[in-house]
Amino acid sequence: MKQAIVARTDLGMGRGKLAAQVAHASLSAVEDTSATVRKEWQGEGQTKVVLKGDGERTLFELADRAEREGLPHAVIRDAGRTQLDPGTVTALAVGPGEDRVVDRVTGDLSLY
Repeated sequence: MKQAIVARTDLGMGRGKLAAQVAHASLSAVEDTSATVRKEWQGEGQTKVVLKGDGERTLFELADRAEREGLPHAVIRDAGRTQLDPGTVTALAVGPGEDRVVDRVTGDLSLY
């Protein structure tokens, strides 16, 4: 099992900002995961991969695919306190879920 987090490359986020947005996405998706899936994923080491997304449209298209696959997912919008305007879509988490199902949604993306 794994979780894929897709972060936008077109925003020029600093490393700390990127890390915070990835963390927000991961936790938000896990909160919407069933207890059974969450326990299994945690028991396997909570595998995560961070991938590149080239823009907001890409993240929403991937979120739609995740929805169709029945995967937990979370789109993150920034609060606007530091580098970005309020409401800027920054990241998407897909899963946790079975590797092959997560890969059907995010398998074509490059590692961040």
